[in-house]
Amino acid sequence: MKRILICLCACLILLMTAQTALAAGETDGDCIYTLVDADGAVLTRRAARMYEGDEYISADNRQYRVAFVDDVRCVATAEELGAATIDEAAFAAFLSAHAATDPAADDEKLICMYSTHSDESYVPSDGASSLWENAGIYDVGEALKQSLEAKGITVEYSQDSFLPHDADAYNRSRSTVEEYVKQAPDAIIDIHRDGVEAEEYETEVDGENTSMVRLFVGRSNQNAAENKAFAQKLKAAADEAYPGLVKDIFIGKGNYNQELYPQAILLEFGTYEIEKEKAISATEYMADVIDEVLFGSTAQAATGEKNANAAKGIAWAVGVAIVLAAIYALAATGKLGPAWSKLKNGAQEMGAGLFGKHRK
Repeated sequence: MKRILICLCACLILLMTAQTALAAGETDGDCIYTLVDADGAVLTRRAARMYEGDEYISADNRQYRVAFVDDVRCVATAEELGAATIDEAAFAAFLSAHAATDPAADDEKLICMYSTHSDESYVPSDGASSLWENAGIYDVGEALKQSLEAKGITVEYSQDSFLPHDADAYNRSRSTVEEYVKQAPDAIIDIHRDGVEAEEYETEVDGENTSMVRLFVGRSNQNAAENKAFAQKLKAAADEAYPGLVKDIFIGKGNYNQELYPQAILLEFGTYEIEKEKAISATEYMADVIDEVLFGSTAQAATGEKNANAAKGIAWAVGVAIVLAAIYALAATGKLGPAWSKLKNGAQEMGAGLFGKHRK
């Protein structure tokens, strides 16, 4: 009986450990979920559980939604939704969020970064996948910081540790994000690496062997639309400048602290089996992409489109007001001539109010 109890306790401990690993969001090679389409073709893999309702945007910008999950086989089946389209309104809202948060802010470009999974490392370069001190993920984050700073962007990269790597890691990193939010930065980025096989991330950009980057969005938060639009803009810019750099976009269950800020995203640079140097190489390209989307022509185009839409809205409102005024004037005078005179005077006053000119 004593041996049976010991065995039962051991099994319970193992089960709790496995559940904790799944809840933490990532395991290195121990629990790889495979995403397949309706025909069984492999779309991608992830070192964490997949859930019904999760979405996936592939390298060729096809969008899928998880319809069924087999936890015994660690296989998720997705239905194809068609070509992924960018919600331009959500992206415009993303760009305007900073100004709305801090209208008095100066022209400083500010990006804040941290690493929730503070132990993540790269076996070929660091000797282990998990290090409680001098973890390789901070070398990758520091490389991205330097590349962004070279473009005139101020970067704050927290060196705080949020260990252990468990289900509460995001709760521990939350206070850091909350402090960042007070500064109203242009973006808040959580730097990670994946836990799948190296071949999933190996690529070549501009003739250089480098690592792909996965963009990860938490779908269980009120900022999910803005976060997703930001990710899609990053992928679009990367696809144009550095084809193959961005692996895909995974929109998964959970919030990953992204509910605290519309301009938040999680980036996965490579995997634990890939050389850290390849992940560092990817940071230089990714810095170009981030700079382009946040401060370059992509941002300017979105702002211009938003202003154009606003102008159309004003013109439409004025037109409706004129029609209503005409009806009122005709009803009040009963004659077309006096109605036209009344309408003209009203339109002049309306125009003066709209455009800041006052009649004498």
